[in-house]
Amino acid sequence: MSAELTVTRTARLANWNVAIIAITVLVLIVAAATVDSFGTSRNFGFLVLDLLPIALVALPMTLVIVTGEIDLSVASSLGLSSAVMGYLWNANQPIETIIPLCLLLGAVLGAVNGFFVTFLGLPSLAVTIGTLALYRGLAFVVLGDSAVADFPALYTDWVTGTIGGTPIPNVLIVIVVLAVVFGVVLHATPVGRAVFAVGASEQAARFAGLRPGRLKFWLYVASGLVAGLAGVLWTLRYSSARADNGAGLELAVVAAVLLGGVSIFGGRGALPGVIAGVVLLGALQNALRLSDVSNEALNVVTGVLLIVSVLAPNLARSVLQRRRT
Repeated sequence: MSAELTVTRTARLANWNVAIIAITVLVLIVAAATVDSFGTSRNFGFLVLDLLPIALVALPMTLVIVTGEIDLSVASSLGLSSAVMGYLWNANQPIETIIPLCLLLGAVLGAVNGFFVTFLGLPSLAVTIGTLALYRGLAFVVLGDSAVADFPALYTDWVTGTIGGTPIPNVLIVIVVLAVVFGVVLHATPVGRAVFAVGASEQAARFAGLRPGRLKFWLYVASGLVAGLAGVLWTLRYSSARADNGAGLELAVVAAVLLGGVSIFGGRGALPGVIAGVVLLGALQNALRLSDVSNEALNVVTGVLLIVSVLAPNLARSVLQRRRT
């Protein structure tokens, strides 16, 4: 019975992944045909740069949500990393020292979340809502309302530059490398199998000899580390360190992950679908911006996609169950 249930869930996930990839391709084709400048190589570079923070943060977020937890503090971790980067640059610290320190800071922020969730047993939703406000507040304490600019051109040019004479942005290398790493970890290692086992049933996973607490702790560390990296790249892209960088990004990340077929209840998900969800969300936002749609409307679209990504799988599951009955 358990094997049949696993096969059924795998088949549903595969169908969802195929559907979301097909929808993404359709949206890209329609946008290229109907929206001015969408299909140009110049806009492709802007699209990848816009997708960069969402794609990066969505990778560890996928593993966190598969275990049945969530991390809503990622955008604030990004903002605090950016603020510290600006503060240290103002203090005349070398950029080669600042970047590793910002990555370390992100890992520490993730470890704080992991400590409260795994060692104290607090709900991840409540913990990360709290640290969302805490980390953002600390970012304003560190940097205030000011912005720090004039970062080294060598680094800012690399982040905004392209590979050779192609329209492919340099930062796409970072996304691809990390996507491969997280994909291999999730789908081809014992760690990935443990992630799915914990998400399906934490108690059963514990009886099987796994240590859910330790696994979740290190996933939160990875989430914070990648958020710190996203903060560094965000700052270098705009050559501006601000305390409010990345504000609201957590909703886009969660929406992309859930659109990719990851269950909000844990135990189910696949990285290819998540990547398609990221591209779909980014393409819609990019097309709407090119059509002069306001930021408020973009927030509405993100909210609608978030609701749809939660409701659609549950509605489909209910329909299938009623048909069987």
